[in-house]
Amino acid sequence: MSVSEKGPSQRQLRVGELVRHALADILARGEIADPDLDGVILSVPEVRMSPDLKNATALVMPLGGRDTKKVMAGLERSRKWLRGQIARRVNLKFAPDIRFRLDTRYDDDDTVNVLLHRPEVARDLDEGE
Repeated sequence: MSVSEKGPSQRQLRVGELVRHALADILARGEIADPDLDGVILSVPEVRMSPDLKNATALVMPLGGRDTKKVMAGLERSRKWLRGQIARRVNLKFAPDIRFRLDTRYDDDDTVNVLLHRPEVARDLDEGE
């Protein structure tokens, strides 16, 4: 089993959680001076760290899933500033470079649920019993 198949290390998970808390705190306080992020409530359910801890991928979702393109553009413009703020709050050798991705897990779950309840799929699942 290779390292990538095992999943993230305990250290990656721990540092990811520290970065997530710092990022969520910064976003909750509304400290970012970007018009596209003004008044937007963001959730940060997960931060994934690279094995060397130099890159962080933050999964984010605006409340209600509205204006995602504007919000992502605002976060992208604020990356360097956020990196500096996280460096002040999390004691690491290197401040991680942050990438933002929309958290689509809930939408993906809904899609799978709809597919599983389609008549032809339900019929096929019933045949197996």
